[in-house]
Amino acid sequence: MLKDQQHPMGPEVKSGPMITSAALVAAGALLVIAGFAVGGTHLAQAMRRWVREMDVPPSERARMTLAQAKAAAAAGAEAWQKQPADQHSR
Repeated sequence: MLKDQQHPMGPEVKSGPMITSAALVAAGALLVIAGFAVGGTHLAQAMRRWVREMDVPPSERARMTLAQAKAAAAAGAEAWQKQPADQHSR
């Protein structure tokens, strides 16, 4: 008798424990999805409330910060191009 005929190919897997584990994995996945939904909804509501309570809306704040950055860049470029008179004599 050959060795291959004595042992079946691959492991013997029972269907009961496999079905139980699949059901538990599915239940866990549903709990995770529910948790993300509850947490995400709460986070979105909190962010909306926070933006609504701001004195300056984010779009206006971004516009002001961009204007400041442009002014600073222009001032830096002007200072870099214009050297003091005492540095020319060196």
